[in-house]
Amino acid sequence: MALVQTFEKQGNLLFKYRGQFPVILFLLATIFIVFTDYTSISETNERYYIIISVLLSLLGFIVRFYTIGTTPKGTSGRNTKEQVAEVLNSTGIYATVRHPLYLGNFLIWIGISTYVFSPLFIVIISLIFWLYYERIMFAEERFLERKFGEEYLDWSNKIPAFIPNFSNYKTSSIPFSIKTVLRREYSGVLACVIGFCFVDIMRNYKIGEELFSINMIYVLTLTLIVSLVLRTLKRNTKILNEKARS
Repeated sequence: MALVQTFEKQGNLLFKYRGQFPVILFLLATIFIVFTDYTSISETNERYYIIISVLLSLLGFIVRFYTIGTTPKGTSGRNTKEQVAEVLNSTGIYATVRHPLYLGNFLIWIGISTYVFSPLFIVIISLIFWLYYERIMFAEERFLERKFGEEYLDWSNKIPAFIPNFSNYKTSSIPFSIKTVLRREYSGVLACVIGFCFVDIMRNYKIGEELFSINMIYVLTLTLIVSLVLRTLKRNTKILNEKARS
């Protein structure tokens, strides 16, 4: 099998299981937490780690929210079975970067990784993320090239894969939909909050502090309530539905 075909096959397989990436992160986070000497980290540096971790994850969600909110029906999104694209997204955030959802994912998970308080862990997760998603992006781009031909090639030659070039920005072809974001992204927000809570619990256990901080309980409880409400609305009503939205 040619190398190109091998990469594409691997990418399609990883695409189906891309939701399992957090498992890798949490397993490695546990190992790093066990071997990290938290007594050597000053309170000032802890605050920096916390602020940076939260800001990175928030930035990741801003990228994801804007992408999801301006994406038309018939694209892959959270689909895990196969590549799907009825139209080529080339306006809005897709006029600045070819893989905005994966950029958002990267920022979110690097945010959680920063919360471990280990620079080495951040570097390792960054490398694993790139190796994991590089194959997925390769397979997606092969699919889009076959689907849209010259239209895709013209667009991809102008737009960077992962680091946005905002000078290329064009207003999205469809307006932003908060309903679409609420319908599709609540589970991702919950997963992120659970990720932060997991790291917090493991770190508290390591240093011998109370496992569940009051702030963590408040944030997790609120996120669970909002997620349950949105899940109920999504499954039992059409309040969050909009025409021509995935």
